[in-house]
Amino acid sequence: MIVGTRDSRLALAQTEIFLTAVAAHSDAPMTVKKIKTSGDTDLTSDLKDIGGYGAFVRELDNALAAGEIDVSVNSMKDVPVLRGREIAIGAVLPRASCEDVILPMRIDELPIGSTVGSSSVRRSVILNSLRPDLKVKALRGNIDTRLGKLDRGEYDAIILAKAGMERLGIDREMHALSVDEFVPAPGQGAIAVACRASDKGALGMLERLDDADARAETQAERSIMRLMGGICSSPIGVNARKEAGRLRVRAVFHDGSVLRRVDTVLPCGYAEPDLERIASGLRGE
Repeated sequence: MIVGTRDSRLALAQTEIFLTAVAAHSDAPMTVKKIKTSGDTDLTSDLKDIGGYGAFVRELDNALAAGEIDVSVNSMKDVPVLRGREIAIGAVLPRASCEDVILPMRIDELPIGSTVGSSSVRRSVILNSLRPDLKVKALRGNIDTRLGKLDRGEYDAIILAKAGMERLGIDREMHALSVDEFVPAPGQGAIAVACRASDKGALGMLERLDDADARAETQAERSIMRLMGGICSSPIGVNARKEAGRLRVRAVFHDGSVLRRVDTVLPCGYAEPDLERIASGLRGE
């Protein structure tokens, strides 16, 4: 089986997590194929101009459709909520931390007028709602590149996903941002493994690796994002956590003038109207 992945240290670490999970269930040989995506090669354009975060999975999807790879390992938050029917998310692996982190200091410790690095519209609008005096400056590249720019003094602080830091074993001073205020991106902290929807063998193998809680959480998050008409670069955060047999859903959305928040609890057997009510609340309806 040929496993497709982006050619970055984090992507390869996530692929190793997948390979370890497979090895616990099967001794089938696995070959890793590294694929450059447009999001990796174009580090100057705004993400929305190269397809939003879909830019990080498009080439992997094309390779799947062409039969060049059998499965692809993706960060769930990079996977568009609207995707071709020929591609299926066969497994959502057990979720890591979903929070964002800021480093090297807490938000309230930053001097007035400090420059914070992030290319996420969601992170930018939430940060500006908490500290309007801060300047947000675009920050692209892999984790090592971003940390290097921080160390060279190009930014006073940067915001990253905690899961990526943990998966790479990076031990630096960083401060987790509360999901109550800093609602994460839909799917953040989860690894999605995709395959062709017609590949019954791959689907059967991936089904054994699927984590029910992680799938339920990310499915709710992505469904709300879809109802908002959002793409991964939209100013929207959605986080669902399974607690005591129910889903605690926090969401935030900025419509260009107002930052709206929703914090509610859904039954695990929720229906589409339940999600539509959350989307309506975010739109201020």
